[in-house]
Amino acid sequence: MLKTELLEIIANGENSGVEFKRDDIRPEQLAKEIVAFANLQGGRLLLGVEDDGSISGLTRANTQEWVLNAFRDKISPQLIPYYEELQVDDYRVAVITIASGVSKPYVLKHNSREDTYIRMGDRSELATREQQLRLFETGGLLHVEVLPVGGSSFHNLDIERLTFYLSEIMNDPDVPKLEDDDYSQWETRLLGLGLMAKDGLGNNVCSVAGLLCFGSHPRRFLHQAGLRVMVFEGADKEYQAQLDEVLDAPLVARWMVNADGVKEIDQEGVIEKFSSIIRPYISEEATEIDEDMRRERRWHYPWEAIREAVINALAHRDWTRAVDIEIGCYSDRIEIISPGKLQNSMTIEKMIAGQRSPRNPLIMEILRDYAYVDARGMGVRTKIIPLMKSFNHTEPDFELTDDYLKTTLFK
Repeated sequence: MLKTELLEIIANGENSGVEFKRDDIRPEQLAKEIVAFANLQGGRLLLGVEDDGSISGLTRANTQEWVLNAFRDKISPQLIPYYEELQVDDYRVAVITIASGVSKPYVLKHNSREDTYIRMGDRSELATREQQLRLFETGGLLHVEVLPVGGSSFHNLDIERLTFYLSEIMNDPDVPKLEDDDYSQWETRLLGLGLMAKDGLGNNVCSVAGLLCFGSHPRRFLHQAGLRVMVFEGADKEYQAQLDEVLDAPLVARWMVNADGVKEIDQEGVIEKFSSIIRPYISEEATEIDEDMRRERRWHYPWEAIREAVINALAHRDWTRAVDIEIGCYSDRIEIISPGKLQNSMTIEKMIAGQRSPRNPLIMEILRDYAYVDARGMGVRTKIIPLMKSFNHTEPDFELTDDYLKTTLFK
């Protein structure tokens, strides 16, 4: 780092990625800040700088060794920092650079405790339960989709959907039997598939994935399940909407085999319900009648691109966030807002390039089994972008924050 860069960082003050400290702090105080940085997006800790930005310089002998000992003794899992010292007039300043950790959550070990901190603005604070859950998920130590949903039971699953899935989709020769009130065979199978889970209190309950994919009314237990669909006449979100409806249904449709041996939909899933409700607002019948005495339907968007964006939101959203997926249809665009930032180290650039990193692999596999998604899982690159370009010469816009990923398709 150059001296000019250091002075610019100091002049900008403390923030989510910068912390100032004197070098006479205790090792656990140093480790607390480092843990918070590693659990967020990384950052720099400047030793020898006061809170007000004035430079007091290093006073400790062998500062680098002291810092590395703090990393070794106070932080778990282990982190490797980049350490450097710079001369500023008569003072020396230590710059400790931490990348965003790949083995989250990181904890501070002190007084026989392990505490998880996360950076909140210019402060490092204890992570809440929800934040810790997301850190475990980000670190690949936990998949929320297989967690138990309290209060639910086998009776909240649609047995006909499950039977069709095992017999007709999975070609399972040994579908569990359901006799009288004995559903133990089904519970055993669903526990093995990850569609049910033990709640720690001796009960077998639905997992998040089981309820979302095969539940009768998922929102009864998971209030963030389904979709919220809104339609506005203008280009802005208005108080009065033409449509504002929440769709509560499992992700997959209920299929049946009719008397002719043909598979057909018996009950729509949330994707089919969305298709039915949004169709009048994204297409219109032509004024002319064609040679077959029919009015051709004209689309304002490529339907396959909308469908892909919505399925992506359902498959990859963060289920720890108790907010709905929002689909807003405006006069000039459609916005699909999926709660949660991208998982692991995924970025918009990587997503556009075709890199795959599913947050909810079990849900993704079930959607793939039903052919809602293709085997490659590269819908953004192979479907959404090229379809929009060929349809109206526009490209989708992707906006990523810590709270959501918004995909915008232009009319």
